[in-house]
Amino acid sequence: MQINPGAAEFPHRQIAAHITARIRQGDWAAGERLPSIPAIAEMFGVAKQTVQRAIDQLRVEGVLITKPGSGTYVRGTRRRLNRLSRGRYGGFRGYHADLAARYRQQLTEVGRAAAPPEVADAFGVADGTELVVRRHLVRTEDSPVEIGASWFRVADAQGTSLERAEAFGRPLYQEAEEEIGRRYVTATDTISARQPSRDEAEQLQIRPDTPVLHLLHVAYDEARRPIEVAQATWPGPMTTLTEEYRVPGPAAEPDPDPGLVLG
Repeated sequence: MQINPGAAEFPHRQIAAHITARIRQGDWAAGERLPSIPAIAEMFGVAKQTVQRAIDQLRVEGVLITKPGSGTYVRGTRRRLNRLSRGRYGGFRGYHADLAARYRQQLTEVGRAAAPPEVADAFGVADGTELVVRRHLVRTEDSPVEIGASWFRVADAQGTSLERAEAFGRPLYQEAEEEIGRRYVTATDTISARQPSRDEAEQLQIRPDTPVLHLLHVAYDEARRPIEVAQATWPGPMTTLTEEYRVPGPAAEPDPDPGLVLG
């Protein structure tokens, strides 16, 4: 394998492209360990530091994963999020058993906390207002894939099951509707990309320079009053967002004004 020292692309990026191409070709399968850094350096005739930069780049992009004391491996397929938060409600307001089979959600904290700015803005309250929060961590078989939190007004959740540290046998929104007495009617999703906080990087087991995707989900009742504000954060390079929808057909030609004379 050769790199082109006269190319505009940096050598470590050329090596990263070669490794990615070999993975796509099936030379290295998901879960397979790559050769050692000295071995790859010998393949390309470059310094070990150059290979390390290529490996670091591919780790940030989610192509590779390094296991301390074991080596560098090809990461499995990316987590695919279908229909964004809309999927939590389902076509018939029901629970998706396939999601429960693929992902394990662990409730990590239930209590009262100061509202962060984006949550406070969504509720229309001052920063730091005390709210009820339910935090969770979602894992696949091999790694964490989401950290999230659902926030409720204290006046709505006080004394209800939403303040208890227990999992429900149904979606959270159904529990909230019954306990609060208001129905979820509309919702908005706002997605942004950013660098993770130190705590987020530790929980998601990613490098501090790995970008994350962040979702702010606000659910409203029929009077457009927020019922729940939910946050979710995912490792950006390992996550794809996919939504399938129908494209409207052409509009019918309007009937000519019967009072208009043409000609």
